[in-house]
Amino acid sequence: MTTSEIIAIGELSRRTRCNIETIRYYERIGLLPEAARRGRYRSFGPADVARLHFVRRARELGFTLDEIRALLGIATADDVSCDDAREIATLHLTQVRARIADLKRMEQVLADTVRACNSGDHVGCPLITTLSAAR
Repeated sequence: MTTSEIIAIGELSRRTRCNIETIRYYERIGLLPEAARRGRYRSFGPADVARLHFVRRARELGFTLDEIRALLGIATADDVSCDDAREIATLHLTQVRARIADLKRMEQVLADTVRACNSGDHVGCPLITTLSAAR
């Protein structure tokens, strides 16, 4: 890295909107390569900024750390395999759709409970009754 390319961890944090402790964590678990050191300070470069943007975007989309690690492996391979990436994304999409279905069921139960609370036709509180009921 040339001097003009050296980025301190605070600047990396600012550029990527990623908390400094999270950057250190990603470095510890191998999502970011171990940073070069200038004395006791970490030194990052443009490739680290790009990689951290990749990781942050993948996290925003809900990918797990293991999925991100696999996607990074695919992205940095000499021969990028869209099939491998598609397989990871397809499995993740299935999981996201299952979570959405769960959330819709939760929404319906909560809406029904709130509606019952609003009706005033019940003795006690319908929300408390719903939460107390065994499934």
